[in-house]
Amino acid sequence: MGTEEAKTAEGEPRQFVSFDLDDETFALEVSRVREILDWSDITRVPRMPAFMRGVMNVRGSVIPVVDLRVKFGMAPVEPTADTCVLVAEVAVDGELTVVGAMVDKVREVFEVLPDAMEPPPRMGAKLDTEFIEALVRHEDQVLIALDIDHVLSVDEVIAIRKAGVAEADRDAGDRPSRGRKPRSKGAGGSRS
Repeated sequence: MGTEEAKTAEGEPRQFVSFDLDDETFALEVSRVREILDWSDITRVPRMPAFMRGVMNVRGSVIPVVDLRVKFGMAPVEPTADTCVLVAEVAVDGELTVVGAMVDKVREVFEVLPDAMEPPPRMGAKLDTEFIEALVRHEDQVLIALDIDHVLSVDEVIAIRKAGVAEADRDAGDRPSRGRKPRSKGAGGSRS
């Protein structure tokens, strides 16, 4: 779903979830968030971009996890008790991919009216602001509302999809691969 489809009718309030990255607070429209998870173990995937933290198992599904701090050029940090993963569906080239976004802390869910939102600033052709859906005035702050479909490039989403598929295939250890039979996990047995 692109920015235009995500917008509700004129005058209707929209719900956002706010979260921290470093000293900045961002927002993401609630309708784009499947769930918010506490930080848990992540399996690193070799040869992935630096912002790709790894993959995690969420009720039997392998979800790639992106470190938004690193993606936005901020210094990486070790997870804390406040670290969360926002699980969202990202649409690229008409396909949805479920991605986890590692954030420092989730703050709150809030509503804003359209008059508290402004389009992203125009900063010239050299600066990419396509990932910004809007600037949202909330309380005494201006938050950057992310357009989750444009935070990652098409190539990055393809790499993430491949990582998730490769990890899911590795997790299916009892399935034969490349024409080989699975090894027996038993301790003994008779030979015939």
